[in-house]
Amino acid sequence: MAQFDAAAATQAYLATLPPEAHAKATAYTQGGHWVLLWAAVVAVVVAWLVLKSGVLVKVRNGVEAGRSRPWLAVVAVVVVDMVIEGLLTLPWAAYEDWWRQKSYGLTDQAFGGWAGETLLMLAISLVMTVALASGVYALMRKAPKTWWAWGGGLVAVAFMVIMVVSPVFIEPLFNTYTPAPPGPVRDTVVTMANANGVPSDKIYVYDGSKQSNRYTANVSGLFGTARIAMSDTMFKQGADLAEVKGVVGHEMGHYVHMHSIWLASAFGALALVLFFLVDRLFAPVARLLGARDISGVSDPAGLPVVWIIMAVLGLLATPITSSLIRVAETDADRFSLERFNEPDGLAKALVKTIEYRAATPSKLEEVLFYDHPSVGSRVRMAMDWKAAHPPKSEPIY
Repeated sequence: MAQFDAAAATQAYLATLPPEAHAKATAYTQGGHWVLLWAAVVAVVVAWLVLKSGVLVKVRNGVEAGRSRPWLAVVAVVVVDMVIEGLLTLPWAAYEDWWRQKSYGLTDQAFGGWAGETLLMLAISLVMTVALASGVYALMRKAPKTWWAWGGGLVAVAFMVIMVVSPVFIEPLFNTYTPAPPGPVRDTVVTMANANGVPSDKIYVYDGSKQSNRYTANVSGLFGTARIAMSDTMFKQGADLAEVKGVVGHEMGHYVHMHSIWLASAFGALALVLFFLVDRLFAPVARLLGARDISGVSDPAGLPVVWIIMAVLGLLATPITSSLIRVAETDADRFSLERFNEPDGLAKALVKTIEYRAATPSKLEEVLFYDHPSVGSRVRMAMDWKAAHPPKSEPIY
């Protein structure tokens, strides 16, 4: 019997899509790299416009006139800033999140539906930003020399709080989540969950095709709210049991290995560094931008300066943030293969994601921009596993 060739098997899977599909995926993915740059430029320009308008200084002065209410000034400034910036960036968001997705066939959502959900998300973001900004500015006032260190911890806590409440209060506003219906899929997933310490009553299907045609599943929540959800696009695109096991096994890997907590800690550490740099860069950047009537980093009227610094640093930190997530995604793939031994199921599912994530980027491109390992490398990992372990599903080639 001929020895299994993992490299040839990988190429066979990638070849199930025609060259024009790969070319389209590459165009979409590489265009997305430029979108990152232009999104940062838009954020900087919009924040600069708000800063030059002086409207936030007027809001701060109006709230604090004749009395000391710094906490209320923060709330008022953040609300006004978020509303103005949200409206100013709406045309860019429409291009990035709707028109571009529509032009590549990745969504069938009407513009009205997208706009309604975007405004709803803006309102939710407003509430969360007000809460977090109030905490950060309070730290600036109470501990002006070390606020950045405490701020990193605050971000980590906020990250986990959002993960806890999101499946209960936020996600149902955008999609309908229903328990996976009785049948082979649910029976298989429940068996998988019971064998790996995952709550078997938290397996859902949601109407993800409402917003996107992407073949996807996800794990969300934390502690008692954690759940695994499969988009209905999986089944509309003909996912079989082997694919379900591969994909859901991946999501269970996130849950079992507590990637959410790990990422919250990592992003909290990054926030600490970011806040430290904001603290050091605020004064020179404010002078460069000609910001007047702003007393320092703890002045909420200087919020646009903070946004500008964070937009630039966030763009520069893209390789770091992407790599952190990519490590977790690789670990989840490994968990799926080790626990459920469905390399062909995982590979078949991964091939269906190529339309929005080019399969074979250069190593440098992957390191700089990809928050998931490339499909080619993930399929190769699955085929290497198959070469070392007997498969339970039949190959497609």
